[in-house]
This record gives sequence, structure tokens and C-alpha cells, in this order.
Amino acid sequence: MRTALALFTVVPVRDATELTRDRAVAALRWFPLIGAVLGAVAALPLAAVRAWASHATLLGAVLAVALLAMLSRGLHLDGLADTADGLASRAPAERALQIMRRSDIGPFGVLAIVLAVLVDVAALAALGGSSWRPVAALAVAAATGRLAVLHAAHRRVPSARADGFGAWVAGSMSTPVAVLETAVVLGGTAGLAAAVGASIVGWLLAGAGALLVTAAVRWHVTRRLGGVTGDVFGALVEIGTALTLTGLAFG
Repeated sequence: MRTALALFTVVPVRDATELTRDRAVAALRWFPLIGAVLGAVAALPLAAVRAWASHATLLGAVLAVALLAMLSRGLHLDGLADTADGLASRAPAERALQIMRRSDIGPFGVLAIVLAVLVDVAALAALGGSSWRPVAALAVAAATGRLAVLHAAHRRVPSARADGFGAWVAGSMSTPVAVLETAVVLGGTAGLAAAVGASIVGWLLAGAGALLVTAAVRWHVTRRLGGVTGDVFGALVEIGTALTLTGLAFG
């Protein structure tokens, strides 16, 4: 967990141990839990706004989404932008991967970030129920988005590159681990739904639907690029989070 916090969050954790492939794989298994905690913490401003100034719910939703991005150092939004630029280029796989390595962001990358953020904000603002429901919802959505990364790191999914963090963890997750992590996330989803008086079936369907769509995205990216990368993992986090929040809002 210490390694996972150092890799995926802004938490000032000192991890003097050298990062190896085994440690990176072990850290990735904590990814959904860390996402749940970050989502819950990020939604606290929205919960406070809903409790004390309900007319400013939209502002609270903006603060929650912004805080979640800051807590994760914007890593996943950057991955979403790079993936969108690479896929939209229509270039061959090798050229698309080179585009994704660039430090700049193209028009499709900007559009992808704007759409993801707008969907997150709109979905959070649309949630009904108690002041604590957005806390549970963002925790569930952030965990589900990160669970999609564990699915993308399954042993049957190749890496598109020979180097980088994505190459280290790609193909590392066994089926039992993936099933166990999925059961934990869905079980937590049901528990949080019950705790905030939401529809358990509706919340489970939202998470399952998001995982199905991210699986389709993963299949397309693998076919297009020859495998997954760290940027693709970031894109799956953002897509999974936004889709889960959308399902919860409709639910």
C-alpha cells in the first residue's frame, strides 16, 4: 500500500525501497481501495455544500471532481488525453504510440478531458438522497474505474510497449485475483448503497455496466495498438469513473 500511495496519489509517503516489477504489481492490487478512499475524501466538500447550502450543489460537484483530480495528481486525465490523441490520429500503431508519448495535448485530448470532467460534475450534481450519497457514489465510481485497470492488466492482455510502468504491470493479474477484486468492489458498492438508502440493484448495475463498456474500450485499444499502456490505464480509470457516476445518477 505504501508503494501504491507513492505511485498513484499526492500523499507524501516515503518509499525508500527500489521499485521493481513485483512491487509495482503488488501495488496495483491496492488500486481500487485507494480509489475508493480518494473518491470519498474528494466528495466531502460536496457533502458539506449539500448539507449547508443546497442551492450551490453544482459548485460542490465541481470542487469534488477537482479535488479528486488533484489527489491523483491528474495522472489519469493525462492518460485519457494521450490515449484520445493517439487513437484519433488514425496513424499506424507505432506512430500512435509515439503521439501518446508526447508531452503536449492535442484537440482530441482536450475534448476528452472536458467531456469526462463535465460528465462527472453533472452526474454528481444530479444525485438525489442524503448529503452523504455523493460521498458513497464517488467512492464507488473511483473504485470501479480503477478496477477496470486490474481487468486490463490480466494475463491475456498484452503490453503495447516493452518499457514503462504499463509494461511492468500488463499481463500480471491472474483470473482469481481479478475475480476476487471484482467481488470486493461490487460487495462494497452494495454495502455503500444500502448505507445511504440507494437502490442496491441500481448501483450494482451501474458498476457492472461501466466495467462492460471499459472492457469494450480495452478490446478496441488492444486491437488498435497491439496492447495496453500506462496511458490506456489512465483512460480506463476516467472512463470507468464517469460511466459509473452516470449510471448512479440515472439510478
